[in-house]
Amino acid sequence: DLVGLFVSLLHSTVVISDKAAQSLLNKLIRSNLVNTTNQVEVLQKDPNSPLYSVKSFEELRLKPQLLQGVYGLGFNRPSKIQETALPMMLAEPPQNLIAQSQSGTGKTAAFVLAMLSHVDPNNKYPQCLCVSPTYELALQTGKVIEQMGKHYPEVKLVYAIRGNKLQRGMKLQEQIVIGTPGTMLDWCSKFKFIDPKKIKVFVLDEADVMIATQGHQDQSIRIQRMLPKNCQMLLFSATFEESVWHFAQRIVPDPNIIKLKREEETLDTIKQYYVLCNSKEEKFHALCNIYGAITIAQAMIFCHTRKTAGWLAGELSREGHQVALLSGEMQVEQRAAVIERFRDGKEKVLVTTNVCARGIDVEQVSVVINFDLPVDKDGNPDNETYLHRIGRTGRFGKRGLAINMVDSKFSMNILNRIQDHFNKKIEKLDTDDLDEIEKIAS
Repeated sequence: DLVGLFVSLLHSTVVISDKAAQSLLNKLIRSNLVNTTNQVEVLQKDPNSPLYSVKSFEELRLKPQLLQGVYGLGFNRPSKIQETALPMMLAEPPQNLIAQSQSGTGKTAAFVLAMLSHVDPNNKYPQCLCVSPTYELALQTGKVIEQMGKHYPEVKLVYAIRGNKLQRGMKLQEQIVIGTPGTMLDWCSKFKFIDPKKIKVFVLDEADVMIATQGHQDQSIRIQRMLPKNCQMLLFSATFEESVWHFAQRIVPDPNIIKLKREEETLDTIKQYYVLCNSKEEKFHALCNIYGAITIAQAMIFCHTRKTAGWLAGELSREGHQVALLSGEMQVEQRAAVIERFRDGKEKVLVTTNVCARGIDVEQVSVVINFDLPVDKDGNPDNETYLHRIGRTGRFGKRGLAINMVDSKFSMNILNRIQDHFNKKIEKLDTDDLDEIEKIAS
């Protein structure tokens, strides 16, 4: 039983660190906002109240120094989620908000703007708390606060993170505190560095990553219970599974809710093929033949394990291809550097495991190759991962190409089940098709 408990804890730790690492990776490599076509759905706590949205930051009547900060960050006009969320966050009296928003939609800038707007710089004590799931994610949010508050130096920031040791008995003078739940709770209750009754805004970021972490959910609830009734509660999450909803409703009383309507992810612009092989060596030769026959702008190749990815990258390099390798044991900053090189065209091929299946927009990717088909831990087709993988191509309205390597009855069965799931025929790649795929890939 103890062994089972340890294994399940280990598995959940890996899942959590993967979620947090993916979120951080998206922040590091995101050079601009995602141009999402998802529609925003708004559920107001008072349905009779008019729903305001803005098309410019000037309409929000921000302090001039904050407007300068917004433009300094490269925002010319509000993103889709900011149009609706900002009027709610800046309203008087303050309104509580639960918002779903994926990475790259401008939500960090939105809640940072809300915190900076509500702070009274003349009061030298904490007025806004922002809780993030990890130290690294807290630092990323802190950078946005520093950039946006660049022209507002009277407002100060402090990090409530493990390792930031303060003298017992001291009271913080900084108006904004950002940190992880355990340290934030200690600073509010055990050490009393913060007077929770004076907090005006409480932000809980990345709630879906947060509640996957042992203890974080409980710590966040305990912080929230110390805050005054009129404190504004803002909660953000990329996904809204049942557990996230339950947690959000415990933390945020009488909320307005902003959800992204799920966009039907389409495979219509992506041409899908499969190639029959008998071994990984045969798959490699098939790959070389495809490369020899067509001109490829840039390609991403997905493998199931780090070992296969390493082997394949080595073989491709020996064949004279410029190859980048991305895998899970690399530090997040190292991964970001590899992706930047690939995005800049320094390497034409990116070989990777699933760490790279989500959130990476490289406009030049014209071909995705599944060297191994995606399966879950029970050996069933992982349809969601398949969609995310091949969705790296066919982006920005362009045509894309996905080639699947099949090397056994098992992988043929997986491919058939993927076809059935998406109700989309995947054709066998013949030499006759090379002219057609040349047009897509080049």
